[in-house]
Amino acid sequence: MPNDLPVAILGDKNSLSPNAREAIQKLNGAAPWAFTLELIWAWAVVIGFITLALHLNTWWMSLLTVLVVATRQNVLGLLVHDQAHLLGYRGRFGDLGVNLLAAYPLLVLTVEGYAQVHLAHHRDYFGPSDPDFKRKSGPDWTFPMPPGRLARLFLRDLLGINTIALMRGKKPAEANPVFARRNAVPKWLRPLFFLVLIGLLSWAGLWTAFLLYWLLPLLTVTQVIIRWGAICEHEYGAPKATVAETTPLIVLSWWERLLLPNLNFAMHPYHHYFPGVPFSRLPALHRIYEHDGLIEEKHVFHGYGSYLRFITRKPA
Repeated sequence: MPNDLPVAILGDKNSLSPNAREAIQKLNGAAPWAFTLELIWAWAVVIGFITLALHLNTWWMSLLTVLVVATRQNVLGLLVHDQAHLLGYRGRFGDLGVNLLAAYPLLVLTVEGYAQVHLAHHRDYFGPSDPDFKRKSGPDWTFPMPPGRLARLFLRDLLGINTIALMRGKKPAEANPVFARRNAVPKWLRPLFFLVLIGLLSWAGLWTAFLLYWLLPLLTVTQVIIRWGAICEHEYGAPKATVAETTPLIVLSWWERLLLPNLNFAMHPYHHYFPGVPFSRLPALHRIYEHDGLIEEKHVFHGYGSYLRFITRKPA
């Protein structure tokens, strides 16, 4: 088994009872209300902290705001991920709205571009056409890893040294018509968004706030969070390996979900088994697997600390 990752989910979706399959079928489909609430809350936290930081004008509040904004920038990216599967909005203007409110503010991301990369990862999981597998093969993604080496990687992310490489990984090498969006967003919308943003920042005199409280976290702390999320997503290095062999099941405590919200992304095996289930319903899916007796509890990682200790352990 690649990297000796303990398998927490016993069997794939074919191992489920008929009742469980029926219950999961009801979880499929877009969840626009949960998606919208998460989007509103993310922006409310961002705006609230930036406003407070500008008002207090202290170093500690500025530092706290950079950290908190980075966590919400990660949330926006995860919402783009759900929309790539059409799990946020399925209407004509769904992609357009998510681009304007989540993807474009992250500067380098679009729903349609991310969908090209991510859906290819789903279709050819750990195969030769999986862009995630190709990009994340090598010593920087091989575990177990000495704690010092992992810390140096995080430091490089924090200093912005790895930022360009990480951001390039979210862009497709070329468009695949198989993953074309059903409601294409006009190409001119993105440059218009940036022109309007530049105009508003200049008119309101908010360039300093934008650079300090949006661009700085995006280029530094957010990149650390993105790497950690990717590490928790899969263990790479084993071509053609299965989801069970390479994907940990991490159940977070309430305070971990509060400090570093990841929209249930740590329950990642379920996302690959049931990509039509939105993030807000993954805990319900987990409970169905528990009820069916398909969870090996001793192999579940309880909290980020548990998984961190596993990936930094000394090789056997």
